[in-house]
Amino acid sequence: MRIRRWLATLTGMGDDLLKQDHNHEGTHGQRQMVHRHRDVTGGTARATVFGVSDGLVSNVALILGVAAAASERSNVLVAGVAGLLAGAASMAAGEYVSMRAQSELVERELEIERRSLNLQPEAETRELASIYQQRGLDADRAEELAEAVMVDPHVALEVHAREELGVNPADTGNPVAAALSSFVSFGVGALVPLIPWFFMEGTAAIIVSAIVGFFAAAVVGMILARFTERSYFRTALRQVTWAVVACSATFAIGSWLGAVV
Repeated sequence: MRIRRWLATLTGMGDDLLKQDHNHEGTHGQRQMVHRHRDVTGGTARATVFGVSDGLVSNVALILGVAAAASERSNVLVAGVAGLLAGAASMAAGEYVSMRAQSELVERELEIERRSLNLQPEAETRELASIYQQRGLDADRAEELAEAVMVDPHVALEVHAREELGVNPADTGNPVAAALSSFVSFGVGALVPLIPWFFMEGTAAIIVSAIVGFFAAAVVGMILARFTERSYFRTALRQVTWAVVACSATFAIGSWLGAVV
């Protein structure tokens, strides 16, 4: 029991091991946690948030830039739809490639660690004991805990992966899911400032598109603040500020091009 609690305290496996302790105490089959955590490592959630934000800011900036240069409704619609599709495809491809490469790198390192655990378990045990000593355990307890971990090869691999690589071998991310999430979320974000141009044109469409885009940026900021438990106002203001900066730059460039071309 003491070894389980030391391991729960010193490693990222605490939830699973403490669950076993709770089950032993009479709540078999039910996971009990002091508090719940959101998944902050998954690539899909990250891709969704970045996708919506990037789609919104990049397309509202593109739309206003094109509208400043040539405010014909057809030109803006073509540019907006093209920006939506190109950006969504680019985001999805980039997300897939980056997550796939990361997953393959993690898998390679896990295989190296797996072979080392099989070929030189004594050295790996000493290494883990040394890590626990650095965490504050005395030499005897650190060695006892390391030896307990090494009894089960699956537990040993997971603990070494967490301690040495900082990763969970069971959760290396899903590149396809992240790519799809990125594509859809970017498309949704990019569509928002384009909607007014399906029904309006000219200065009125520019104003409405900017207002809708900035309002949506504020909403994205508040959603982020909800998850991060930061200030709603500051997070929304940050999102809107970057949107304003991007739109101002492209609008100024578009106006200049419209005057000289």
